[in-house]
Amino acid sequence: MRSLKLAGTLTAIAAVTHLIIVAGGADWYRFFGAGEQMAQMQEQGSSYPAIITSIIASILAIWSLYAFSGAQSIRTLPLLKPILSIITLIFLTRGLFAIPVVLFADSPYMAELAGNMSFMLISSLICLVIGFSYAIGTYQLLTTAKRQKHKVQGNN
Repeated sequence: MRSLKLAGTLTAIAAVTHLIIVAGGADWYRFFGAGEQMAQMQEQGSSYPAIITSIIASILAIWSLYAFSGAQSIRTLPLLKPILSIITLIFLTRGLFAIPVVLFADSPYMAELAGNMSFMLISSLICLVIGFSYAIGTYQLLTTAKRQKHKVQGNN
C-alpha cells in the first residue's frame, strides 16, 4: 500500500500548500496559477479567495486521510473504496484534460490560464503522479479485498 501512502503524502502537501497560498497573499495566488482576478480580489480585501482556497485545502486534506485509510495507516473511513476510486478519477481527469480544456474553452479565465502554460503543464503532471498513485493503491486495495473474500468463501 505504498502507493496510497505516497498519494496521501502528496495530497497533504497540496493541502498545506493551499493554506500557505492564503497566507502568502496575492503574489502567491499569481505564482500558483489562481489567476489575476483572484489575486486582485485578495488585494482588495475580499475574503472570497481565502474561502475558496481554504475549501480546496480542506477537500485535499480529507482526500489525504482517505489515502492513509486505504493504506491502513489510520482507521478505515466510511465508503473507502468508492471514495478512493472517485478521487483517482478526479486527479487523473484533471491531469489529462486540463490543458485541452484551457486551450479550447472560450472564456477570459481560460485564456489567462493558457497564458501560463508552464504552470498548467507542471500542475497537470503533478495531478497525474498523484492520480496514478491513487490508481495503483486503490487497485491493490480492491484486488486484496477480492482475494480475501474468495479465500473466506473457499473455507466455507
